[in-house]
Amino acid sequence: MKKLGFGLMRMPLIDPNDDGAVDVEQVKKMVDLFMEKGFTYFDTAIMYNGCQSQRVAKEALVDRYPRDSFTLATKLHNAFFHSLEDRDKVFFEQLEQTGAGYFDYYLLHGIEAGSYPKYEQLDCFNWLLEKKAQGLVKHAGFSFHDTPELLDEILTKHPEMEFVQLQINYLDWESEWIQSRKVYEVAEAHGKPVIVMEPVKGGTLAKVPAPAEALLKAREPELSVPSWGIRFAASLPGVMVVLSGMSTVEQMEDNISYMEHFKPLTAEEQALTKRVARIINDQIAVPCTGCSYCTEGCPMQIPIPKYFSLYNEDMREDLAEKGWTINFSYYDNLTERFGKAKDCIACGQCEGVCPQHLPIIEKLKAVSAHFDH
Repeated sequence: MKKLGFGLMRMPLIDPNDDGAVDVEQVKKMVDLFMEKGFTYFDTAIMYNGCQSQRVAKEALVDRYPRDSFTLATKLHNAFFHSLEDRDKVFFEQLEQTGAGYFDYYLLHGIEAGSYPKYEQLDCFNWLLEKKAQGLVKHAGFSFHDTPELLDEILTKHPEMEFVQLQINYLDWESEWIQSRKVYEVAEAHGKPVIVMEPVKGGTLAKVPAPAEALLKAREPELSVPSWGIRFAASLPGVMVVLSGMSTVEQMEDNISYMEHFKPLTAEEQALTKRVARIINDQIAVPCTGCSYCTEGCPMQIPIPKYFSLYNEDMREDLAEKGWTINFSYYDNLTERFGKAKDCIACGQCEGVCPQHLPIIEKLKAVSAHFDH
């Protein structure tokens, strides 16, 4: 299997303010290009793209290609089941939505300290093994967002899990919150293949500060800035596939250009990514990946990732000189359709589902102080 996977999470949109308004025709073109170049791994989940991702997978991929020509992964998220019976209900709805017949890879989704007890109490690990025994799942595993200690505990208790999906990128490699290196090392110690998510950290590593970009371009003028994130993750021993949430044909063409005949980073290039990470960390205000898990249940309909993105952009500017940026207009335009940052009622729903464990309520106050007037 080639190491680049198509993450059906940030697909192209007809309406940029509606995550569910997927441009299916453009996705079909992307699927065709991906398959043509010999890449076969596709990753979806219930809540991706406003809960439309699995249906798009059916229309753009499953209905158009022989089932044995591609690899499809999806997941069971703890927010969508509350009983033993719910597990099967969700699973068979996923089979119907995708039309896949079976799933090549099936994951217990986003395990962390808060959700892990539910997966144990409702016997989800054994349930997943039963699905594998029935031929409805080929490979059983889970995605994970927490400490290396918890990952070690889970893999020790459940050695039957065949793989683990982790957030790995050079910005989070030494992060005290994400701990990419440490959780990767736990997976390696248990001999589990790793699927990488967020290699470009939701676009953060696609548009880096000018000094960081200069370093990367000086080393490899012909390679794009985001290529460094994907190649960093793909260079790690034990990494099976690196997922990229590609939103345009151009992004896919770029990724394919260096992943079709992939060459791992040298030791010198790996050292360069550490220098770049230090530059970025000195400037980033909110390390949000834009996954949008937080928005689905927000009672005030606040587009949290979009506001954080605008805020991060402005925090990189010298506002003492400019005083105003175009991001103020972008913010005002969004508030015509969505809640303002100041509308947050601090219910905590968003913080309960954030894979990055961000203090969202606190950060929204900072966004409001900056943009609301």
